[in-house]
Amino acid sequence: MATIASDGTADALKVSESQAPNRLTSIDVYRGMVMFLMLAEMLHLSGLADAFPTVVAFQWLKFHTTHVPWVGCSLHDLIQPGFSFLVGAALPFSIASRQNKGQSVRLMCVHAAWRSLLLIGLGIFLRSLKYDYTNFTFDDTLTQIGLGYFFLFLIGLGHRWISYFSIAAILLGYWAAFSMYPIVETFDYAAVGVGSDWGHFHEGFQAHWNKNSNLAWAFDTWFMNLFHRPEPFLFSGGGYCTLSFIPTLATMLMGLLAGGWLKNIPDVAPRIARFSLAIAFCFLAGWGIAEAGYCPLVKRLWTPTFALWSGGWCFLFLLILHVICDLGRFRKWAFPFLVIGANSITSYVMEWTLAGFIHQALYRHLGHGFFEVLGSAYSETLNRAVTLLLLWLILFWMYRKKIFIKI
Repeated sequence: MATIASDGTADALKVSESQAPNRLTSIDVYRGMVMFLMLAEMLHLSGLADAFPTVVAFQWLKFHTTHVPWVGCSLHDLIQPGFSFLVGAALPFSIASRQNKGQSVRLMCVHAAWRSLLLIGLGIFLRSLKYDYTNFTFDDTLTQIGLGYFFLFLIGLGHRWISYFSIAAILLGYWAAFSMYPIVETFDYAAVGVGSDWGHFHEGFQAHWNKNSNLAWAFDTWFMNLFHRPEPFLFSGGGYCTLSFIPTLATMLMGLLAGGWLKNIPDVAPRIARFSLAIAFCFLAGWGIAEAGYCPLVKRLWTPTFALWSGGWCFLFLLILHVICDLGRFRKWAFPFLVIGANSITSYVMEWTLAGFIHQALYRHLGHGFFEVLGSAYSETLNRAVTLLLLWLILFWMYRKKIFIKI
């Protein structure tokens, strides 16, 4: 009997293509692409843009391989939404698989709760690697997903209209909570790491979403200090926040809808129509609300407009891959991404643990001169490209040996 897709955070099917003719490769490919973009961060392509400021292509690469300072969205800003979206997209298949195995709802709920705790713990563990103490932080991709996963699972057990209602309630509630938080006219931004020359301040109503002076910042100055830390938490240097897990749940619910359409709508035309309507609505609503001045598009706070805008891209990417890989069955080109997507949790952990070690080992054993074959300006990028290749080869070995690590 064919098994379709995998659950949650990133897992390959433990069956061959011949055993699973109905496999939705699009979800695996999309997951692999998202993880590749995350791994490609180690290439540090912004360094090429700094070395060659007149090369337009390098400037374009710099923009799309780094986060925007505050308002707006680059390709790099779509990595975390994509990862979160795919957790939801895979869930309908996971629930169906577990139900077919005879698992009770109670057992599935226990598993979902355990997965949530494990994701939170793993995120904190990885974020603590460079510290000599436990770095309690909850704005990491894994912790954000972990904080919302159990609620995603509960909603996934119900009718799809619960998902629609939940998305609307989450985004409207998150917007209302921020908009009701009082604006302090004489706020001391220097005390929270925001210089007067920062250049991304909002005025008027949108000031409710200014960096480190909003509802989420106020929550974190209380919540983060409940945990042991060497010094009191005063602010996040990047303006990230714990509460963004709430709209991240909305992003996962969008993925849940997408996965449900792929699984439950047998005819191609209405399936594509659902995706098309979702894409149009998310793009128009996200852009229109931001342009009207009701809510800025800020990834670091995961504002409702960002959730909608990034959700539109997620729907679009998955639809394109569905047409190419599932309907057109044109898949050979995607094999490198399937290798990564099959072990995405491993990929994520390797980026935090092995990448730096390999990067330094290459310099240590081959020397800096080895990587200057194209010129000194390219040496760092070339070293990091070799590092990325070695990480992929490890994942390829795991793929060939059918070793798939999942939570």
